[in-house]
Amino acid sequence: MTQQSVFTPTDVAGVVNAVQHARHHDLPVSVVAGGHGPWALVEQPGVRIELASLSGVSVDGTTVSIGGGATWGEVAARLAEDGLAISSGDTTTVGVGGLTLGGGIGWMTRCWGLAVDQLVGAQVVTADGTVIETSPQAHPELFWALRGGGGNFGVVTRFDFAAHRLPTVVRAQYAGATDAGAVLRAARDAMIDAPHALTTTYLDVPPMDPSAPPGAALVAVWAGDDEAALREALAGVEAVDGITVEVATCAYRDVLDEPPGFADPEQAPPAFIGGNGLFASLDDDLIDELVALRATYPTSVVLMRSLGGAYGAVPQHSTPFPARDATWFIMAGGFDVPGVVDDAERTSLVADTARIQERRVAQYSNFTHEPSPEAVPEMFTPDAYARLRASKAQWDPRNMFRSNHNIVV
Repeated sequence: MTQQSVFTPTDVAGVVNAVQHARHHDLPVSVVAGGHGPWALVEQPGVRIELASLSGVSVDGTTVSIGGGATWGEVAARLAEDGLAISSGDTTTVGVGGLTLGGGIGWMTRCWGLAVDQLVGAQVVTADGTVIETSPQAHPELFWALRGGGGNFGVVTRFDFAAHRLPTVVRAQYAGATDAGAVLRAARDAMIDAPHALTTTYLDVPPMDPSAPPGAALVAVWAGDDEAALREALAGVEAVDGITVEVATCAYRDVLDEPPGFADPEQAPPAFIGGNGLFASLDDDLIDELVALRATYPTSVVLMRSLGGAYGAVPQHSTPFPARDATWFIMAGGFDVPGVVDDAERTSLVADTARIQERRVAQYSNFTHEPSPEAVPEMFTPDAYARLRASKAQWDPRNMFRSNHNIVV
């Protein structure tokens, strides 16, 4: 068998059938769990399971059960009806499954932690076609592995989360400054002791990046309706020369971005040169390097998300997710645009971004788009990686689920 078999199950029994088919023919399994971007998966011989039909959202008090094929936009819209929210991805089309299994950094990370920190149970179809209910009490080691170990252990057909009351949030955007370094220093200083209700994101992109408007902006979200508290916490940013501020109170669902359209969804985007990391601190030298990267390379991108707060209060051993002592997530690099980036610039960009990545504590799997087996151990602590390998050996000894950041036994 050389062609990829595509399964679009409408229920858990259909997922079991797809997994058993893959097992019978000794094929790898790729799982499309919602997700955004037309290049999310590359076709290959094997079995591809598309979970879009398993996208239901049910609410019981503050416990929310979500199908493995749902997207966070669907979830946020449903939860808004009850004044609830879950810390999630920041784009409506981000898949619940992919984001959660990789950890899940989002707008409420400093307030409630990662997506996996709110996970209380899951339903999994394992490599032998068995349907498992897992939680801290049932198959606890598998449950632990799912909370950041990626899609290595089975097909998650349902996620159970503990949601939070959140009728409104405050969103503020700070833009217009000519000195990016001053903005980043002010943001760093403000976030050291900022209330947990506040999370910030800094994004500086070139005009050719379809993911956001060009230029630099710091966006802040406050969990609640206290606009004055948000502005007080970021007063140092607001004081930077040239800064303008736009503030609005809205539902959490309205904070999630709608992805842009692409001119030709059949054409792959330019390759990305660079990487990401979880950083223990944001010192002046690192800020200078990030600012210089954007100034030097016309196709470069810098994305930063503040951590700490509830994220850092979770004990390191509680989940496989690394670097609970990190205070910033940073992605930095550039698009390798044909005809724009020449060999000399490409070589220089590789060197400059590698120097930035040397400072990181760990790599974040959800922003590492290309499979890189040698990088997988850096996505976890040594102890966590050893535990994940043991879980992999128990639940997927034939490595059927390997179309991911693969944990190899």
